[in-house]
Amino acid sequence: MSEKLRFETYKAPAGGWGAAKATAKVLLEQSVVVKGSQALLKMNHPDGFKCPSCAWPNPDREKKLEFCENGAKALAVEATRKRVTRDFFAQYSVTELMAQSDYWLEEQGRLTEPMRYDAATDHYVPVSWDDAYRLIASELNALASPDEAEFYTSGRTSNEAAFLYSVFVREFGTNNFPDCSNMCHEPTSRGLPMSIGIGKGTVVIGDFAKAEAIFIIGQNTGTNSPRMMTELVHARKRNVPIVAVNPMPERALIRFTEPQDMVEMATFQSTPISSEFVHIKIGGDVALLKGIMKVLFERDAAGEKVLDEEFIRDHTHGFETLKADIEATSWTDIVAVSGIEEAQIRRCADVYIASNATIICFGMGVTQHQQGARVIQQIANLLMLRGNFGKPGAGICPVRGHSNVQGDRTVGIDEKPTPAYLDKLQEVFGFAPPREHGHHVVESVKAMIEGSAKVFIGMGGNFIHAIPDTFAAYEAMRRLNLTVGIATKLNRGHLVHGKQALILPVIARSEIDNQASGPQFVTIEDAMSNITASRGVLEPASADLRSEIEIVCRMAMATLPNSVVPWAEYIADYNLIRDRIADVYPDLFAGFNQRIKAPGGFHLNNPPRARQWKTDTGKANFLIIEGLDEDKPIGGAEMFRLSTVRSHDQYNTTIYSNSDRYRGVYDGRMVLFMNEADMRDYGIAPQAIVGLETIADDGVERRVMGLTVYPYQMPRGSLAGYYPELNPLLPIGHHDEISGTPAAKSIPVRIVKS
Repeated sequence: MSEKLRFETYKAPAGGWGAAKATAKVLLEQSVVVKGSQALLKMNHPDGFKCPSCAWPNPDREKKLEFCENGAKALAVEATRKRVTRDFFAQYSVTELMAQSDYWLEEQGRLTEPMRYDAATDHYVPVSWDDAYRLIASELNALASPDEAEFYTSGRTSNEAAFLYSVFVREFGTNNFPDCSNMCHEPTSRGLPMSIGIGKGTVVIGDFAKAEAIFIIGQNTGTNSPRMMTELVHARKRNVPIVAVNPMPERALIRFTEPQDMVEMATFQSTPISSEFVHIKIGGDVALLKGIMKVLFERDAAGEKVLDEEFIRDHTHGFETLKADIEATSWTDIVAVSGIEEAQIRRCADVYIASNATIICFGMGVTQHQQGARVIQQIANLLMLRGNFGKPGAGICPVRGHSNVQGDRTVGIDEKPTPAYLDKLQEVFGFAPPREHGHHVVESVKAMIEGSAKVFIGMGGNFIHAIPDTFAAYEAMRRLNLTVGIATKLNRGHLVHGKQALILPVIARSEIDNQASGPQFVTIEDAMSNITASRGVLEPASADLRSEIEIVCRMAMATLPNSVVPWAEYIADYNLIRDRIADVYPDLFAGFNQRIKAPGGFHLNNPPRARQWKTDTGKANFLIIEGLDEDKPIGGAEMFRLSTVRSHDQYNTTIYSNSDRYRGVYDGRMVLFMNEADMRDYGIAPQAIVGLETIADDGVERRVMGLTVYPYQMPRGSLAGYYPELNPLLPIGHHDEISGTPAAKSIPVRIVKS
């Protein structure tokens, strides 16, 4: 065990004074106590900016403070006084920076000017913006085919920037759009349309106040979407049952103190959240869902009429096929695969049956499996059986992580564009876009490994540390001709680079964006399809920063000198971009510039809320999954299922500290959470050092050593450890069969004793 690493059980409720202390601490560490506090008052308000972290929507009720602990951390590291200047890059070579931790890199502060990698010295050196654009244009235009370039998008990218990025790349000639959605909720985007005709959730924030039951499956709400806790607290205070389904007993889903509730804070009170905690085995969600559906069919057959026969008759297709599949599934198999006693599954079914309006929320614990898209279809099946679509307080709720990951998809970041969209793009802009499907993340990485990709441009994010097969990806990235990172902060992706590399510093969402026509705003789509404006309030960290939109337009102007698109006009006035978005998507964005003036923005059309089904059958489809396995069985008795997770002091690949207070881990991240009975069976003492080895059939050895074992309430056969440290164990071919999303929540591994 590391000399610093220690474990101490966290006994307090989530949120509360712990969250308040953590918020104050990060503002102090970044030297922005006054500046940051003032900016927090503008976060998620109509005259301010949208939080750069999660995608949870604003509440219907007005609140003076509308931010969470992790949102405050995201703002503090954006607003930090620390700077990464040319002197910093002169001091450290890339090789020296590679030896530093992700946390250390994050702590160095904001990027201040464009930099170019100099291979002769192994240092980044200053480069002018014009020279940077010329280098990008030169490398892109030298490609044998546009398909040799990969264009990545992070969820922090605004609708306006993402839209123009998609236009630029398609005018250049490819649909290669690996996107952060590919690594999280792409199973939602690809699997749910087959069921209900749309790849988005069907609830709005107001539905939580009308729900009679809430199920939360595979989501650590208190860390990944803390503002959601407000709705859960209000629901519990109305005695609404909340069923939490997760392999790990996450603290916030057990007990929570709302930091902005002065009474709870002053009296040290808290609210119990889960009325039923389902301690499920990794990969057991299908079994649980089928078990609940089996109870519904049993009780309906006994004459209780628990199914919504009218909804099923008028609005669904495939009911009899689903019924036959569920009735053929045995309780013995359901219990064995889920790890849940039949009695508890029946209690969950009782909660569902007693509710006339149920919301089912889910996160990456559902999506990141080899059949993640089909698991989501089973959630839709369960909701359809009792008509929980198109009525107040009911529906499906994928809880997206990144703040505009859903919006990027809406406005064109899609490697599989529809013919109708491409036709409209050609009509509006006057060029013929490519029709062949492009690459998602896994396909992009494979193209790099095979050598068919030559250029990578990343619009935000930390691509190299978010993807599977870390070390193979490192080697592949270093063989590229050019890598470009458009970012606010230094990260690993700038250090694992191509033969030539650029770092282009961008204005943050919280910062003022002044252009020729005056101060600009951008728009964001939250997880419930609401479009809102975001206006920065802080001065940019450096005068040499550029907006995402300007960087996209300048790349396009340099690369496509004969472009038919008026790129320079879009830099000057973002209203013109929104007009073009409305032209390309009239059903969603008609009157965009007028509608966005409303303080709360506007909702995009969501057909299932009106019980309209844009599917091949014209109805909502009951779809089956064969058997109960969410992942390919492999490895036999020695196999454990490993779930990679985020710490509480982390957002995606951004590490705010090396601690995870809710799970009781301090000053270290090389930790393996393991069931105590499994530890005894394998002769592993608490805090012993072990390794993990991937069980795979591709002949590649994948191993991570030096993990300290921490006894934790994991189900038998299930393990957990931190991402991205354990990404080297995730094979590139281990992904959802429909969407290509890496199956990071169920990696087959064996334990290797040190």
